Amino acid sequence: MSNLPCCPECQSEFTYEDGEFFVCPECGHEWRAGVESQGVADDAGVRDANGNALADGDTVTVIKDLKVKGSSLVVKVGTKVKNIRLVGGDHDIDCKIDGIGAMKLKSEFVKKA
Repeated sequence: MSNLPCCPECQSEFTYEDGEFFVCPECGHEWRAGVESQGVADDAGVRDANGNALADGDTVTVIKDLKVKGSSLVVKVGTKVKNIRLVGGDHDIDCKIDGIGAMKLKSEFVKKA
């Protein structure tokens, strides 16, 4: 029997490790070891390019032209992104950009508006 924790979202016992995260294959929830399901990114202290702390629901501005992987689209410098959601992992921000759609951004390429 494994000593992995049950999923905090659906209580499934079929979790597995993926790097520093635990993953539930039934509901798709990911979380860090020793951190509750809420506030993963808050505990990590997600900060923008200027060092300002970011929070869920903030509005940020893109500070560099960003190519959209797998597409010819570009997120232009100065694009405002409203109502961000912080997540753990390499790309800290989940958001929806007008004209492009749902994306994940790195916090190092945005500044708080």
